[in-house]
Amino acid sequence: MLKFSMNSLLNPGYLSEVELALLGFKKIGKNIKIARDAIVVGFKNIELGSNIQIDSNVTLAVSQGSLTLGNFIHIGGGSHLSCSGGVRISDFVTISQGVRIYSASDDYSGEFMTNPTVPSNFTNVVRGEVIIESHVILGSGSVVLPGVSMMEGTAVGALSLVKENTESFTIYAGVPAKKVSNRSRKLLSLAENLTNSI
Repeated sequence: MLKFSMNSLLNPGYLSEVELALLGFKKIGKNIKIARDAIVVGFKNIELGSNIQIDSNVTLAVSQGSLTLGNFIHIGGGSHLSCSGGVRISDFVTISQGVRIYSASDDYSGEFMTNPTVPSNFTNVVRGEVIIESHVILGSGSVVLPGVSMMEGTAVGALSLVKENTESFTIYAGVPAKKVSNRSRKLLSLAENLTNSI
């Protein structure tokens, strides 16, 4: 007879430190929380800093390429990181719920076939490393396309499409994302205070 608790079905919780150590990450820091129902493919291609929280139903697809996470990073529930072209995320980054980050994309022109079940000589997959610098925040449902570099302090409104590089400490929104206004740099002194306190 299968035994389970209703609490574990509705609240799967986070993996323990011992469980995380056994998964085979390329590098892993301290104070890591990964939801038990997250999907992670390619542990050996993932480097984790410290103070990271990855919530429920997040997918980290890293069977090819690489994923590097710095420190003090939150990845909200239902987000998807496709890392075959490489994804690098620096410190103090917030990825809200349902964000999609793609470092590779099929060619939609009709000149080639698409999807990973088709042999590569029939496709034209475009790969480009996605770089997300410190203090970036991505609003819920946003999409980041291959090759984008998001500079320090960029903020992106919900449901935006980021297909070009951003400027530092600038707020973007829309489809495609356009500059809306500048962003305060006060958070830099707050981050310094936090770092000095630990």
